[in-house]
Amino acid sequence: MKNSSLILPLLAFSLGIQNSFAQAEKPNILLIITDDQGYGDFGFTGNSQIETPTLDSLAAVSAQFMDYYVSPVCAPTRASLMTGRYSLRTGVRDTYNGGAIMSADEITIAEMLKKEDYRTGIFGKWHLGDNYPSRPKDQGFDESVIHLSGGMGQVGDFTTYFQGDRSYFDPVLWKNGRQEKYFGYCSDIFTDEAIKFAAQTDEKPFFLYLSFNAPHTPLQVPDKYLEPYKDVDPQLLLEANNPHGLELTEKNKEDARRVYAMISNIDENLNRLFSSLRESGKLENTLIIFMTDNGPQQRRYVAGMRGRKGSVFRGGVRVPLLISHPVLVQGNRKIDQTAAHIDIFPTLADILDLKTPTDRKLDGMSLLPYLRNENESKKDRVLFFYWTRKYPTLYQNIALQRGTYRLIADQDFDGDNSDFSFFDYHSNPSELENLSFKNLQIIEDLKSRLDETYRELIHSENILTPPYIHVGTIFENPSYLNRNDAGGDRGIWAQEDIFGKWDVKTEKGLYNVEFKFIKPVPAGGLVIMEFGPYVFRKSVKEETDVVILENVALHDYHGDLIPFYQCDGSRIFPFWVRMDRIDMPRPIR
Repeated sequence: MKNSSLILPLLAFSLGIQNSFAQAEKPNILLIITDDQGYGDFGFTGNSQIETPTLDSLAAVSAQFMDYYVSPVCAPTRASLMTGRYSLRTGVRDTYNGGAIMSADEITIAEMLKKEDYRTGIFGKWHLGDNYPSRPKDQGFDESVIHLSGGMGQVGDFTTYFQGDRSYFDPVLWKNGRQEKYFGYCSDIFTDEAIKFAAQTDEKPFFLYLSFNAPHTPLQVPDKYLEPYKDVDPQLLLEANNPHGLELTEKNKEDARRVYAMISNIDENLNRLFSSLRESGKLENTLIIFMTDNGPQQRRYVAGMRGRKGSVFRGGVRVPLLISHPVLVQGNRKIDQTAAHIDIFPTLADILDLKTPTDRKLDGMSLLPYLRNENESKKDRVLFFYWTRKYPTLYQNIALQRGTYRLIADQDFDGDNSDFSFFDYHSNPSELENLSFKNLQIIEDLKSRLDETYRELIHSENILTPPYIHVGTIFENPSYLNRNDAGGDRGIWAQEDIFGKWDVKTEKGLYNVEFKFIKPVPAGGLVIMEFGPYVFRKSVKEETDVVILENVALHDYHGDLIPFYQCDGSRIFPFWVRMDRIDMPRPIR
């Protein structure tokens, strides 16, 4: 039975409806996103096994977009959310392999609102660059408490990686660009920091981006949240809506229980946040936006849709969107208009009557008319989806959606039109029946638009000239180059004998360069660092997992930094590289 006491703060909030948003002061903006929480992971979307009373009550007083889409994976969704642009325009093309760094030239929601005298804060997952000039503090956020890379416990987040099955507990996080030790469970910590930020006594409105890394793997959660789900059988939930005949293994079932437990923890944390805002009197003028970043990573209930995280089928890209405000939004409404992550930036600009940038293309549209119930749905909205590792691969896991038509390509680059899959999700929401043989003319039209969009996006300036890491500046020193941002071999992750590199620009100066390896390297080899025409080597006389090159003279140069340990025919790539410029003033904090 759901805890009704959790619902009260939002029900009280819904009673304060006024007649005109123009009469209100600038709203606080609370943008909440969870990680790998699929469409079927909520009570309000039909999951009878999960406990989400706070989010269910939020849905009851919100405008709920029933046809809302994101990218198939994390970083592209976040880049589009922050900028109103397809992620490829921003330089973000992947979740790692050097493809999750957003160009510093992009204008983010935080930068837009900061110019309007908002306090800006992010707590949780950023995943758009871990070094200057792409960190949150470089992209408009006054305050930040984040983990690195795509997830805690992942190789890019080296401050939690070695904690193993305790990486979500008592972590070292990055507060305003510096390491700081925290105690407790990660989602609790991020919520605590969000509550502190929102509670600051300041006449300025706030923009609070609460970006939970849960329920992303590793599926770690305090036992008390797992206990209520120990006897739940996720397969039973599928019996009522399982058009694809999905059968769950015992591991699938245990994973689902753990995900549900992590979501229950998030739901409880959101109740704490909403209650704090209500008690301070700030909730009545806070615009709340809630969404998730893609479909579920593991196999479980996804409301009958096909696909999950990584897939361009609807199960991978359709998620909930809730928008709530007692003045702005006609609550308890379900809106059928197709919407997407690229719409949040222009919607906020429209709400605040701000001009959007004119020197770049925005792909999104304002949802404000639909929130005010002033517009009929646009039936022909076109959206583009893709995801393959490293760079978009022509006709591999790519889709174009126009209205309710979806053209999906997963074939060789030179396949013909008959190899494409075509669905009308209005009549076939499960994308089970391929109608391509009946609709060749429609397929030809959609394929032409898909080809045009693909060519335009892969020729984006930030794809042809990707964002890089700027080392040796007063804004960040030392700089840690982590595995998430390393390019080189496709799929580079935690491997040792693999080719890797970082795209780096250095300032002229003297550096101490430290190489950290996953495991100790044997004695008798050489550490070699290649940086364009500059090559440095050092003999290693004893087994060690850390090697330091001291007083390395580097010039103003931009290129590939290629470090490796050479021994007995192997080239071991470091786990991370620390570059500390030693002949400069202390960095700006």
